[in-house]
Amino acid sequence: MSFYIGREASKLWKRFCAEITTEINLLSENWKYLLAGLVCQYIHGLAARGVHYLHKPGPTLQDLGFFLLPELGQDKAYLSETLFTTIFVSFFLWTFHPFILKNKKIYTVLIWCRVLSFLVASQALRIVTFYSTQLPGPNYHCREGSELATLPPPKSVLEVLLINFPRGVLYGCGDLIFSSHMIFTLVFVLTYQKYGTRRCIKQLGWFLAVIQSLLIIASRKHYTVDVVVAWYTVNLVVFFVEKKLPEMPDRTSAAAAMLLPLSVKDKDGWTKEENHKLLNGNSVDPSERRQRTQSNGKIMENGNAHLADSAMNGA
Repeated sequence: MSFYIGREASKLWKRFCAEITTEINLLSENWKYLLAGLVCQYIHGLAARGVHYLHKPGPTLQDLGFFLLPELGQDKAYLSETLFTTIFVSFFLWTFHPFILKNKKIYTVLIWCRVLSFLVASQALRIVTFYSTQLPGPNYHCREGSELATLPPPKSVLEVLLINFPRGVLYGCGDLIFSSHMIFTLVFVLTYQKYGTRRCIKQLGWFLAVIQSLLIIASRKHYTVDVVVAWYTVNLVVFFVEKKLPEMPDRTSAAAAMLLPLSVKDKDGWTKEENHKLLNGNSVDPSERRQRTQSNGKIMENGNAHLADSAMNGA
C-alpha cells in the first residue's frame, strides 16, 4: 500500500514539474499580455474611485427589480459577496487544475490571457458608461445622510492613486452602469462553458450567474438596468473578442503534447517556427509532422521506404 502511494506521489510530482516547465515557456512568450491586463485592472479601479468624487446622493430611482425583489437589508448584504467570492475562487482554482489532474484541456497562461482580454474590453465600456451619466447610488452607504456618499476633494495625488484600498473598492459609489461583479461572473461562466469538460458544472455556473444577478438587485448594490446591460454587453464582448484571438491549442492532440519537455532527438525534429506557433496559441497540424524517410532522392511518408526503380522489375 505504501509503495503504491509513493509511486502515485512520484507521478504527481513529475506531472507538476512538467507542467511548470510548460507554463514557464508560455509565460515567457505572453507575459506582456498578462501584465497589460493586470495594469488595466488597476486603471479600472482608479476610474471607479475617481467617479466616486463626482457622485451626488439623491432619492433612489424607480426600479422594477426593487419592486419585485424584497430588500435583503444591510445585515444580509454579504450574501451576494459570498457567492461572488465562491465563483471567483472556484474559477481561479480550475484554471490551475492542469498542474495536478491528468485530463488537461487548457494551458493556465493562455486561458488567463483570454480572460483578461474579455475583462479589459468589458471594463473599458463600463468606464465610458458610468462616466457619461452618474446615477444616485442605491446602496446603503451611497444614500443621502451617509458619510461615504460624497467624498471630500483629494488632498494629494497619492490619495487618488492608492484608491484607499480595500475600503475604497468595497464602498464605492457612482460606478453603476454596468455591474462589475456581473462582468467577472459572466466572463468566468462563458470561459468555462467553452473550455470546461463537466456539463453539470456548466449548468451550475449559469444557475449561479442568475442567482448572483438577483442577489445584487435584492442587496440594492445596483439597479436592475446595471445587471441587464451587463448580461448582453459581456456576452457580445466575449463573442466578438473571441473571434480576434487565436484558437487555443488542443492538449489532447499530438501537437499540443510537444509543448512538454522533449528528448534531444524529438526536439530536433521540430522547427523554431512550429514551437513559436504553439507557444503563441496556434496549433500545428499533426499530419505535417509525420515521420519521413528519404530514399533515392524521394521523400517517403510514414517511414515506409520504397524500392528503387530497378527493384520494381522483379529483382
